[in-house]
Amino acid sequence: MNNNIRISKEFKFETGHALFGYDGLCKNVHGHSYKLTVSLIGTPISDPNNVKFGMVMDFSELKTIVNRCIVDPFDHATVLNVNSPHKELANAMESRGHKIVRVSYQPTSEMMIIDFADKIKKELPTHLGLHHLILRETETSYAEWYASDQ
Repeated sequence: MNNNIRISKEFKFETGHALFGYDGLCKNVHGHSYKLTVSLIGTPISDPNNVKFGMVMDFSELKTIVNRCIVDPFDHATVLNVNSPHKELANAMESRGHKIVRVSYQPTSEMMIIDFADKIKKELPTHLGLHHLILRETETSYAEWYASDQ
C-alpha cells in the first residue's frame, strides 16, 4: 500500500524587484510581501524507534532548508536581472549598502518560482519529493509550480 502524504509550510518575506523592458508600472523598482507555500510528498517514517516516527519530514527541518536557500537571501533584498542594464543599477544600489540578489532571468513570480523549485529540490533528502510551490506576489496574484507539470 502506498501511503504518500503531502505536507506544506508557508513562508513570508519582503522583496523588491524591477522588470527591465516591461511596458507597465513594474518596470520601476517596487516591492511585494511574498508568501511562498512549499509542499513535499513522501511516506511517513514507519520506524517506531526513529524520533521522527510518523512524520514525512519535521516541519522545523523544512523551515531550516527554505529559510537558508530562499527567505534569508531574498528577504528585504532587491532582485535584479544582471543580463540587462539593471546590472549597473544593482552595482549602484549595492555600493550604497542595499541588499541585492542578482539573477540571470527576468524576476517575475513565474521565473522566481522556477528558481526556488531548483534551489529547494537540491536541499531535500532523496526520499522526499517537492510536490508543488505557490508564490503569492499579492493577495490575488500568484504563480504555481507542480512537479507533475515538469
